[in-house]
Amino acid sequence: MIFSDSYDTQVLKIDDKSLELAKKYILNGELVGFPTETVYGLGAIAYSDEAVKKIYAAKGRPSDNPLIVHVHKDYDADKLASVKYDYVYKLREAFLPGPLTMVYPSKGMISPVATCGLDTVGIRIPSSEAAQEFLRAVNVPIAAPSANVSKHTSPVTAMHVYEDLKGKIPLILDGGKSSGGIESTVLDVTTDTPIILRSGLVTAEMIKKVVGKCEYSANTANDKVRAPGMKYRHYRPNCETYLFNRDEIKKAQDLYDEQTSNGKRVCFMCDDEIARKVKGVTLNMGVTAEEIASSLYYDLHEAEEIADVLIAFVVETGSDVDVGIMNRLSKACG
Repeated sequence: MIFSDSYDTQVLKIDDKSLELAKKYILNGELVGFPTETVYGLGAIAYSDEAVKKIYAAKGRPSDNPLIVHVHKDYDADKLASVKYDYVYKLREAFLPGPLTMVYPSKGMISPVATCGLDTVGIRIPSSEAAQEFLRAVNVPIAAPSANVSKHTSPVTAMHVYEDLKGKIPLILDGGKSSGGIESTVLDVTTDTPIILRSGLVTAEMIKKVVGKCEYSANTANDKVRAPGMKYRHYRPNCETYLFNRDEIKKAQDLYDEQTSNGKRVCFMCDDEIARKVKGVTLNMGVTAEEIASSLYYDLHEAEEIADVLIAFVVETGSDVDVGIMNRLSKACG
């Protein structure tokens, strides 16, 4: 399936006219880029094998990497999946709409291309009003990964999507910068203890406070991929990258100076504490874990524009959100 230069990709602000156009494309089996509170998604009608196949083709995504299904807050997700344990209702009340995907036993309504033939399906209800407007307008379940070329940095603006997918999709809805900055937490709710398959802004500690228990997946490289972000390398910017521990400032500074003297454009990417200790061009990601998460992908895209070499540092704020940040940062720069 060849997409190059097939579409004159439009980037449109969200209004009644652009939403009607998005609905037309989706119901005709086409792809639409749309904003959420985490990152921008690349959406297709989740019932259609052919529409979902276009997602994999446009991204160059491995065919064994399942997709998350997005629905609006008034959609009855129980039509798509079964609830085995009562704790699920407590999680829904506490965290939805929001950056939490729950993996349920599937009722078989979603395309097996989207679920990769698994008997489970991940479902998310975004909290972003822009995402809700889009999902209400189309009023069908939307299968959607991040709206970028596979392995590249996830997009948090409409222009990030355009730079990766222009010519491959007909429409991108522009809802401004995504506020959360990293993808949703993915939680397996098919067992009596919820299991985190991918870390995000909803943390294990937050889940434990609601239901009293939560574990991390012990998935290995040989296991089936049960959720996005578990197996393949992701998030990498188009520049040379290095990741240093927080006690390696001198080593990182020496590398910066060496690369600069060799004529390379170099920048640091770090939190405020490290930024005050290094000398050179610096992308300051902020102080709190939430600020750093919100900045992460935006700054990785910025690094592509301003640097040949990116020098990043391990994040340690003391927050449980650090787990999700380091999951992405280690894959992007490690």
